[in-house]
Amino acid sequence: MNKIEKSEFFETGKDGVKAIYTPDDKKIDLIEFADKTLCCVKSGLGYPAIYPLRETRFEPKAEAILMDLDGTSVHSEQFWMWVIEQTTARLLGKSDFRREEEDEPFISGHSVSEHLQYMIDKYCPDGALADARKHYFDIVEYEMAEIMKGRGKQDAFTPSPDLKRFLLTLKSEGIKIGLVTSGLYEKAMPEIVSAFRQLGMGDPVDFYDCIITAGQALRPGQTGTLGELEPKPHPWLYAETARVGLNMPFERRHKVIGVEDSGAGVVSIKLAGFSCIGVDGGNIDGAGVGELCDYRVGGLMEILDIIL
Repeated sequence: MNKIEKSEFFETGKDGVKAIYTPDDKKIDLIEFADKTLCCVKSGLGYPAIYPLRETRFEPKAEAILMDLDGTSVHSEQFWMWVIEQTTARLLGKSDFRREEEDEPFISGHSVSEHLQYMIDKYCPDGALADARKHYFDIVEYEMAEIMKGRGKQDAFTPSPDLKRFLLTLKSEGIKIGLVTSGLYEKAMPEIVSAFRQLGMGDPVDFYDCIITAGQALRPGQTGTLGELEPKPHPWLYAETARVGLNMPFERRHKVIGVEDSGAGVVSIKLAGFSCIGVDGGNIDGAGVGELCDYRVGGLMEILDIIL
């Protein structure tokens, strides 16, 4: 974490603020007081929010586990970043456009609109978010149809190593399993359906105790559900999965643990009041939030030593 003197709403030394910290991706500010810490979640769309950052603890054996989708359960981040790149190329009218490596922490783990707004601000400031969203969903609709027909990018969705063995072990131990993603329904469900097909595990809707996505996309001519302004790193997806989907009372949050590979996801789990296991391979360290993880593992099977 990097120490700063002033954030959008707070300043060190004023109103009881002892210190302000921000991670490398600057997506949040942590405001430290003598008796509490607040987290300001910034917004590329103009709607920041402030939440308490509670102290978290975990006591095994776990009663419920909250699993991230992209990067944790299914390897797909490179595909979705490719879609963002292709969207930007269309917006620019340059088919040979390629993003820079430094863009990765800002176009993974957040909402589609946040990703697109970042690319617009950096590469095409005269572009419109509405136009970018249209290009994005046109690309997604085509690619999803191709993949579900067995065509398209064959390496788009790959189950994480040991995913089947890990999930079946959780089931055998009677641990509730929630799947949580910032992805919109139309992009998230083909991922896990594809992964379960490859593993011979049937319908994921029947397997998981709860699946929460960022909702349906709002597009012309159809309704949408609230999701673009409240995804990770906001706490609501994880909070809803645990409290509503898995019926875990807030008072028993010490028996719940979240698993993430993205910086935004780590913050989301912590703001929801749960301990977090960070899985190597994502952008946790690149985002600069590694110190918020309560545990770190190199693979899924290592998690069992923590939660059982």
